[in-house]
Amino acid sequence: MSIGLASNQVLLAPLVTEKTTMSSERENSVAFWVHPKANKHQIRKAVEAYFPKVKVDSVRTSIKGRENTRFGQRAGTTAKRKKAFVTLAEGHEINFAEFE
Repeated sequence: MSIGLASNQVLLAPLVTEKTTMSSERENSVAFWVHPKANKHQIRKAVEAYFPKVKVDSVRTSIKGRENTRFGQRAGTTAKRKKAFVTLAEGHEINFAEFE
């Protein structure tokens, strides 16, 4: 069952941390925050559509569940989020400095 997400709704933001930077150097992969209901096929198509010179080799996903937090005296929860680790084909790379 496919949900009706446009390719511009799938990728929310690049995930740039120390861990993902080291992973990108070792495994030629890039991490993104993605829509929680997006599947791997939609993520692959969205990355290849947004970065036309890039070929995706594989996609791994991870769901970060809700966490309880406190805002002063009020209790609340954070939103459920999903990460996608996109492995690029040999010789392909994404340079985020080129894009706005």
